[in-house]
Amino acid sequence: MLRRYVAPAALFLTLTALAGCGDTPGQRALSGGAIGAGTGAIIGAATGGSAATGALIGGGVGAIGGAVTNKNQVNLGN
Repeated sequence: MLRRYVAPAALFLTLTALAGCGDTPGQRALSGGAIGAGTGAIIGAATGGSAATGALIGGGVGAIGGAVTNKNQVNLGN
């Protein structure tokens, strides 16, 4: 059970945190959407759902998350 739910959730949270990378809101929305779509597809497939539905939901959440952050909120160094 741990592997089925916690591992995909941890992966999603880690990749969502990286959605803040980029200099402009557009760049962050694009990278967040791409990361979210990939993660959503993986989680959707791993939980027995649809990978396509997971990708759509994850892409939307990632794009919104990337657009509403600013580059000062995520500091990954130079």
